[in-house]
Amino acid sequence: MSIESNPDVIHEEIGHDDYSLSRVPVSERYSWWTVALQRFGQLSALSQFLLGATLGFGMTFWSAFLALTLGAVILEVVAILVGIAGQREGLSTSVLSRWTGFGRYGSSLIGLVFAVSLIGWFGVQNAVFAEGVHSLVGGLPIWVWSIITGLAVTLVVVYGFLSMAWVAYITVPAFLLLAGYSIASALQNYSLGDLVSSPAPGKELSLAAGATIVAGGFIVGAVITPDMTRFNRSVADVVKQTVLGITLGEYTIGLIGVLLAHAVKSEDVIKIVTSTSGVIGTIILVAGTLKINDWNLYSSSLGLANFVDTIFGRRFNRAAITIAIGVFGTALSAVGILQQFQGFLTLLGVGVPPIAGIMVVDYFILRRHRSRLAESARSGALPARQEKLNPVTIGVWIIASAVGYVSEEKFGIPALNSLLCSGLLYFVAMKALASVQNRSQVEFSETATIR
Repeated sequence: MSIESNPDVIHEEIGHDDYSLSRVPVSERYSWWTVALQRFGQLSALSQFLLGATLGFGMTFWSAFLALTLGAVILEVVAILVGIAGQREGLSTSVLSRWTGFGRYGSSLIGLVFAVSLIGWFGVQNAVFAEGVHSLVGGLPIWVWSIITGLAVTLVVVYGFLSMAWVAYITVPAFLLLAGYSIASALQNYSLGDLVSSPAPGKELSLAAGATIVAGGFIVGAVITPDMTRFNRSVADVVKQTVLGITLGEYTIGLIGVLLAHAVKSEDVIKIVTSTSGVIGTIILVAGTLKINDWNLYSSSLGLANFVDTIFGRRFNRAAITIAIGVFGTALSAVGILQQFQGFLTLLGVGVPPIAGIMVVDYFILRRHRSRLAESARSGALPARQEKLNPVTIGVWIIASAVGYVSEEKFGIPALNSLLCSGLLYFVAMKALASVQNRSQVEFSETATIR
C-alpha cells in the first residue's frame, strides 16, 4: 500500500517520503557510483581520522594496517550480505526485518533502537560540528551554531536520497582535497619511511583491540546498509560499492590518521586536519561531518516511520518525521545534554550486530519468507502476511547482545562475537523448533487416524 492511498497518512507534500514503508521501484534506483559515493562519504569523516590516530598511537603502522584489514573485512561481509537482501527486496532495514526473523512487532523494536541511537548520535555529532565551526569562525554562541548546523542537515535529509547524493558530490571531493592539503602540510617535515617503521608512541594496543575499534566504529552503519542499497540496481552494484566505499574509507582516511599519530606522538590529530583557519578549515569541518550526520538522521527517520506504522498503524510521511526528530535532536545538542548520554548510546550499539546475524540466517539460509517476498515483489507490493512476533528471535537477540557486552576487552572482537553468536543460535533454535513442531504434527495425525 502506498502512502498516497492510505487515509491515515499525513498528506502534506513535504520533501520526499523515499518509499519509507514500501519497496523502492526499479525505475527509482540509481547507478552504483551514486550510492558508492555516499557510502564512502560515511567513512571519509573526521571521526575516521580519529579512529586511525587511536590505532597509530598504540600500534606500529603495519599492525594498524592489519587491524584495519580485519575490521574492514568484517564490515564488508556484514554490509554486503544485508545489503544484497535490501537491494533485492527494495526495503529499508527495519521494514525488511519483518520478514527476516523479527516479525511485525520485533521490527518495531529494531526501528525504535535505530531511531533512538541514530538521533542521539546525530545530536552528539551536531554539537561537535557546532563547536568546531565556532572555534574556526566565531561570531555566534555555540548553541546558535548548533541550531544552524542541525537545521541545515535536517533540510538536506527532508528531500531524501537524491538531495543527499548531490551533497555527497560536493562535500566528499571538497573534504578529500582540502583535508589532504592540510595533512600534506603537517607531514612535509617527516620522512614517510621513518613514520612507517617507527614504534607505537603510546600504550600498546593489541590486534584484537584494534580490529574491535575498526569494526565497532562502523558496525551500525554496516547493519543498516539496506537503507542505502534499496536504491541499487543489482547485486553486483552492492558488492562494488561496498568494497570500494569501505576499503577506501578505512585505508585512505584511517592510515593517514595512523601516520599523523606517529608524527605528532598524540591521538589528538583532528586539530591538525582542521588547523587551517578561515574558509578552508571551515569547509573541511562542514564536509567531514555532513556526510555521516545526514545518514544518521535519514536512517533514524526510516526506523521511526516503521515503529509508528507497526505499533500505531499510522503512516506518516518520512520527511515530516525528519523535521520533527531533526528539530528535537538539534535542540538537545544546543542545550548540551546529549553528551551525558553517550554511554547509553554506546550500550544500544551492542544490540545492533546480532540483528544482522539473525536477518542473514533467516533470509539466505532458512529462507522462511522468501517465497512470499518473491510473490509480492512481482506486483511491487509487500507480503500480505507477516509474523507478529518470533519469541526465538527476541531470546537470541538478548543472549547475543549479552555475549557482545561481556566479551568487551576480554576476548575476540565483541561485534563479531555477538554477530556470529546470534546467527548460530538462531539457526539451531529455529531448526529445533521446526523439528518439535513437525513431531507434534505427526503425533497428532497418528492419534487422529487411530480414533
